[in-house]
Amino acid sequence: MNRSSNFTFRILASITAMALPFFANAQNSGGAQVTTKTITTAVPFLLIAPDSRSGAMGEAGVAAVNDANAMHWNPSALAFYQQKGGMSLTYSPWLRALRIPDVNLAYMSGYYNLGEKAGAIGASLRYFSLGKIDYRDIDGLKAGEGNPNEFALDVAYARKVTDVLSASVALRYIYSTLAPSQTDQSLGLRPANSVAGDISFLYNKDFTVTRAGAGLPIHLKAGLNISNIGAKVTYTQSTGVRNFIPTNLRAGYALSTQLDEYNTLAFTQDINKLMVPSNGGADSSSLLSGMFSSFGDRSFKEEMTESNLASGVEYWYRNLFAIRGGFFYENKDKGNRTFITLGAGVKYSVFGINFSYLAPLAQNHPLQNTLRFSLTLDLQSAGNE
Repeated sequence: MNRSSNFTFRILASITAMALPFFANAQNSGGAQVTTKTITTAVPFLLIAPDSRSGAMGEAGVAAVNDANAMHWNPSALAFYQQKGGMSLTYSPWLRALRIPDVNLAYMSGYYNLGEKAGAIGASLRYFSLGKIDYRDIDGLKAGEGNPNEFALDVAYARKVTDVLSASVALRYIYSTLAPSQTDQSLGLRPANSVAGDISFLYNKDFTVTRAGAGLPIHLKAGLNISNIGAKVTYTQSTGVRNFIPTNLRAGYALSTQLDEYNTLAFTQDINKLMVPSNGGADSSSLLSGMFSSFGDRSFKEEMTESNLASGVEYWYRNLFAIRGGFFYENKDKGNRTFITLGAGVKYSVFGINFSYLAPLAQNHPLQNTLRFSLTLDLQSAGNE
């Protein structure tokens, strides 16, 4: 695909192929057309797993997160961190299977611990670039060029409610522009923007399982995060056409155990459901009515298919080297994202380096061979050093 790919294709790539549903009209093995019931929203880049650790664990992280990337998965986890602060930076080349060389996602997050009773604050910036695009008129003549992009800026506050339970609130500013200024008027487009919030909780408990006279220490975490609770957006000059942003319910748990002096094993699982009407942008419901109706606007059987499942496992050796794997499942009629993930990490002194690899189970998938690279920094260790 050359760099003068038309505007329409790149817009569709950003909205449909980058995060949520990848095949609005999939084909079965015999080549016949299969009409899907994928739920579409505006700014789906908000749900892309931004970091390599959770990305390697089947994109599960609402309970397993243990670094600055909690800003995406579950900010309430920040209240349990012992470090004074931390940072993380992730870079992900995106949609390389479509041979688009300049689409990428960058994510930067950080937090600061205010103290045991004061809680913790965090912030993050997510930037999604659709690359450089040449725009052409109906005669094929160049009509300008631009760099469509989207970003979200977050701030959060987390605090312990009890010794084993924390809560958090987060605010988010969202901005998305899909056409350069010189084409806005002719195309009838404008940038979309909105303000949204998150509410999250984390249960964190240690206990021991005794069997045959021996005790096995277990660390249990259970998390809940309702994210992107915000106003609809529009890309058109007419305010009559407005689309839901991806309000999402994410819940899950993580179990970890210290097998011996050197080896640690953890398992985690998330379930996700979009809290928007099943017909997505075509629905005229308000924000709150759309959220609540999302649990009953289809039959019970179909409602069950609107949730996706993420599972992951992580092994650490001496808290220095980690190997990870995971599995993500989504119903074929709701987006058909089904893939396995692999990854590894190294932690030494103040730094940690992680990477992940995504392998879809469907052929010719837009996310084929997706890689993520993350760098983390422990600010407390840096100060001690």
